[in-house]
Amino acid sequence: MTYDCADVSVPRDWNNAGNGETYSIAMIRIRSSKQQGRIGSLLINPGGPGGSGIDTSVYLSFGEAFGGLPTEVTNKFDIIGFDPRGVGRSDPVKCISSEDQDESFAATPDPVSQADFDKLVALNKRIAGDCASKYGDQLPYFSTEQAARDMDSLRTAVGDDKLTYLGFSYGTLLGATYAQLFPQNVRALVLDGAVDPKQNFVEGSETQAKGFERAFTNFTNWCKATPDKCPISADPRKAVTDALSAAATKPVPGSDGRQATSGWIFVSVISSLYTESGWAKLADAIAELKQGNPKGVFTLADQYAERKPDGTYSNLFDANLAVNCADTNDAPSLDEVRRLQGEWRQKYPLFGGALAVGMLPCAVWQGGRDPYPAGAAKDAPPIVVVGTTGDPATPYENTADLASMLGVGHVLTWEGEGHTAYPNTPCIVNAVDSYLIDLKVPQEGLRCPAK
Repeated sequence: MTYDCADVSVPRDWNNAGNGETYSIAMIRIRSSKQQGRIGSLLINPGGPGGSGIDTSVYLSFGEAFGGLPTEVTNKFDIIGFDPRGVGRSDPVKCISSEDQDESFAATPDPVSQADFDKLVALNKRIAGDCASKYGDQLPYFSTEQAARDMDSLRTAVGDDKLTYLGFSYGTLLGATYAQLFPQNVRALVLDGAVDPKQNFVEGSETQAKGFERAFTNFTNWCKATPDKCPISADPRKAVTDALSAAATKPVPGSDGRQATSGWIFVSVISSLYTESGWAKLADAIAELKQGNPKGVFTLADQYAERKPDGTYSNLFDANLAVNCADTNDAPSLDEVRRLQGEWRQKYPLFGGALAVGMLPCAVWQGGRDPYPAGAAKDAPPIVVVGTTGDPATPYENTADLASMLGVGHVLTWEGEGHTAYPNTPCIVNAVDSYLIDLKVPQEGLRCPAK
């Protein structure tokens, strides 16, 4: 493999491209020494928003033995990773202090008392104020639509007449937006782990609450069925909820000075549900926590939060906040958040209240808004939308909705667990690779087994 890096200059505001203000988009081209019959470039986005496409593409280039891209793909395409505007190496947004990050992740995920809720509101207002003070009028420029327009500049920069794209999770929203803006420039799009652009902010948050609750139930069922792999198999849900309750009054201290509060435990649960391999790690972490050892909890949580050993963070959640809130012009009021918190707690006991509270940052956001379009990709070629039946973060129901909205979408289903499907099983790999390489759309209604 050869690895070449470059930067592409793009307008800060595509609606006012002539004013001379620009951002620099960092990208990497990965080319196999065995490449033959090159088709073009495969642009990759890992999601987030806030995930580094450069880091993800380097990882995927390690090959199938490491869970990376199949050689059939790397032999035909240059792999192009990019950090979207505001992310990683591309003029990164950085406006949340490490101290505020720690406080945010450590906070009670579903505060019942008004005092605890108000404390979390104050924290989010402080963060919003810091971001507004630093970036001001730039904040709406970090929107998905602006980033999708950047992608067409990247297509031009690598010399492709048409875009071939692989987007995971939030990357499906970025790809869907591109397809609406530039349908004539699409060669092939794989959208894996669908976001439904038609959902409003509240609907999207509730869908995630439902997805995580279902994935957690799947974890508990696995736990009970494989007690040799799960030390909390007697009653996994109770073990987790007991750990959260105990942490509210007596959190276990960690070796780095942090305490394993209910917030950190909750983040570790979220982290573990993104992959089926995380289930055993969660079970071990909760069992060890009960014995006074929070190391497993912090390992899972820090992996999700991208918290480094020195206590600093990547800009994943700074960018996540900036993009999500720039995209959102229908965030609920504080009173509505509080009402939904109680309603969702009844429907989704472990995740409902917390996902309602998760809307607070955009409810108090001080930046301008620039919502993305939600419509058909008129005149675009067929687009493959991949869904995983046990996906917690982008629930399976979104898959058909996104395909239908685009008008040219074709659903490919993986009957598996975790977040996103490609390249997890031979069935999924064969279907996606045939589409990327030969433009062969998967058989209608194709459902790939878990293994």
